[in-house]
Amino acid sequence: MVLKAVILIGGPNTGTGFRPLTLDVPKPLFPIAGHPMIYHLIESCSQVEGLDEVLLIGSYQSDEQELKNFVSSVRKEFHLNVRYYQEFAQLGTAGGIYHFRDQILSNEPEAFFVLNSDICGEFPLTEMLQFHREKRQGADYHHKEVYTMLATEATRQQSHNYGCIVNRKETGEVMHYVEKPETFVSTSINCGVYLFSQHIFQHLSSAFKDKQSRPNFESKLPPTYRDESISLEKDLLMELAGTDKLFVYHTDSFWSQIKSAAGTIYANRNYLKIYRHKRPERLRSNTDHGPQIIGDVWIHSSAEVHPTATIGPNVSISKGAVIGAGARIKESLILESAHVHDHACILHSIIGRDSTVGAYTRVEGTPNDPNPDKPFSKMEVKGLFNSNGQLNPSITIIGSRVQVPSEIVVLNTIVLPHKDISGSEMNKIIL
Repeated sequence: MVLKAVILIGGPNTGTGFRPLTLDVPKPLFPIAGHPMIYHLIESCSQVEGLDEVLLIGSYQSDEQELKNFVSSVRKEFHLNVRYYQEFAQLGTAGGIYHFRDQILSNEPEAFFVLNSDICGEFPLTEMLQFHREKRQGADYHHKEVYTMLATEATRQQSHNYGCIVNRKETGEVMHYVEKPETFVSTSINCGVYLFSQHIFQHLSSAFKDKQSRPNFESKLPPTYRDESISLEKDLLMELAGTDKLFVYHTDSFWSQIKSAAGTIYANRNYLKIYRHKRPERLRSNTDHGPQIIGDVWIHSSAEVHPTATIGPNVSISKGAVIGAGARIKESLILESAHVHDHACILHSIIGRDSTVGAYTRVEGTPNDPNPDKPFSKMEVKGLFNSNGQLNPSITIIGSRVQVPSEIVVLNTIVLPHKDISGSEMNKIIL
């Protein structure tokens, strides 16, 4: 049976909370644990038997060179038919699926996965497919119109930040769904991973026609404008809940959203942990003539790391980066062609492409991890500023092509690309 996957990659006007990291690279291609964000999703899809086509849908320009190079690369590596389809406008989380329905339905797939691109985790897609097929063939559900969504647990306090699911424990049938409710609904939350049969397009068509027939009094656009966006969560899932057609598959494996720059540090740590258990050959180990490695570390083969440097835990060092003698790097991402000079210290930070950190300089951020004392706790996505107008402590981000001089301290600071720092900085945004 033919299976496909659709990955919703958004566009240049989405993911603004991810800046300045997206000022010189599309968010879906930002490297985490040595690979672009959506690489990890495609790798998960490639492990599903019978899945041979992945459609990337978004509003990035189709001639975006990095995106074209990425698509070509993953085609060869995973032997999948990977294609990018550009939306003519931002169509919401389901509008692109409906717009490119002919491409999705070609070769009559049994079902197709849909994944949001701003998530990371250990996705049980094969198990989810088996669950989906059991529901289609079950004695109590003779109809073949079955849809499955992936869910995990959150704390009661954090659940309102996500889509909340109420389901029958015995069957997994979704009885009620609310997107980011104002009051408590459930600790079971939507992971942004779905498995749909072809019948889903009947519901998408109804949602599209219904939206076109309703006047949008809140819109500032002219009355003749046709809003063709569809919300997967509000226009589809909420309608399917309680119809005996939508089911939930729960996972206890690692899962997180990547809504902010700080989320990349957390995602990097957990993907490296997955490497340790499933792809240990990707991690760097200690050798007689190499740097001291602590914990999980990924280093590109072209990076130059001095033997006296100490790296880790939870560090990724990208292509062409140079790490000097005695440097100390922990819980950080060093991006392509960055240069960390001798005895510099990098903690909880991102060093951008082609940036330089001078000798004996300390670059440090504040981690924003889930509360380890609360089961099912998730990352808090904080705004840049608190209620007093002060910058919230977070990771330090050195944008691309930034020169950080020697013998200074940079703490909890965001530096935009192509800027130079003249002295120590703390709790600032340098524009």
